Amino acid sequence: MSGPLVIAVINQKGGAGKTTVAMHLGAGLARRASAVVVDLDPQGSATQWAAAGTQTFPATVKHLRVGAGAVDLRRDFRAYPFVVLDCPPAVDSRAAALALQSCDVAVIPVLPSPMDLWASLRLPQDIDEARRNNPRLRAYLLPNQIETRSALSAAMQEALAEFGLPVLRTAVRRRGIYKTAALEGVSAYQLGARGQSAVAEIEGLIEEILA
Repeated sequence: MSGPLVIAVINQKGGAGKTTVAMHLGAGLARRASAVVVDLDPQGSATQWAAAGTQTFPATVKHLRVGAGAVDLRRDFRAYPFVVLDCPPAVDSRAAALALQSCDVAVIPVLPSPMDLWASLRLPQDIDEARRNNPRLRAYLLPNQIETRSALSAAMQEALAEFGLPVLRTAVRRRGIYKTAALEGVSAYQLGARGQSAVAEIEGLIEEILA
């Protein structure tokens, strides 16, 4: 494959934890080669996150407003081996549609609640439509903000099977350290021993994606 590896973190529902996943994927990938997180959300949460830090964020973070003009994400960010797209909530937005057309991998964080799962049910259809123009697209569901003792979380795998999309083996747990990282404008990688458990699951996630 020529050009960068482009990973879109996408879900049409707000509050699914996309920015946290995108920023930590960017931080982990930046340990392997230069990485950029492209903030496609008009709210600019990823940009604000990186700007809040007293330490430099491991990945470059760039805010990109997708207007009416032509945008080629693969070309515009070809200087980076790894490009992570933090997508806005609405899949039918131009930015999110562009992300699905441009990416190699779509990571879809889903929360362990019935309403969040129902809100995400349109995603397989959007993925199928995107594959008409982007046949290389691989899409995975990512169980996010999982609580180890929650029966709802345990039942989530069964519910996810209805989507017809592969589910990543690595789940991201609900951890306070992710909020701490956002407040401090850094990643869990920069928080030493406090961030080790989070780093381990992000590394597992990255290894699955790169495999």
